[in-house]
Amino acid sequence: MASTPATAALKAAGIAFTEHAYEHDPANRNFGEEAASVLGLDPERVFKTLMVDVDGRLTVAIVPVTGKLDLGALATAVHGKRAVLADSAVAERKTGYLVGGISPIGQKTALPTVLDETAELFDTVFVSGGRRGFDIELAPSDLIVITAATIAAIARD
Repeated sequence: MASTPATAALKAAGIAFTEHAYEHDPANRNFGEEAASVLGLDPERVFKTLMVDVDGRLTVAIVPVTGKLDLGALATAVHGKRAVLADSAVAERKTGYLVGGISPIGQKTALPTVLDETAELFDTVFVSGGRRGFDIELAPSDLIVITAATIAAIARD
């Protein structure tokens, strides 16, 4: 598997991870759910990376693919007032990744990051590895370290 900024950052930090590549269906826009299905994973262990504008400041939210992001809870977690999903072009420019392959790891610009607390229920979780059809499995504690994430209840059903 070719290196991505995410895998390069993990290797440089000495963090253990496992690569999981799969055939991405270009017609499928539910990237995280597709990863869970194709890789045969419990979808609660697969997390999506969302870029959010909180009071004019770009913020990374990492939530299970089985739920939705609670924008109000995210705003509260980063001491903000109002949160809206960021424009995809802004997200791609700031992270260096394409939508559907945005990894919370190895982004071009270091941004405040919040990981949903359910990640800590699992020994390992899956996040995008930096391109569509490529996920990374790692311990939630290592994800917290590499992204300098805070933990909060930011997902809802």
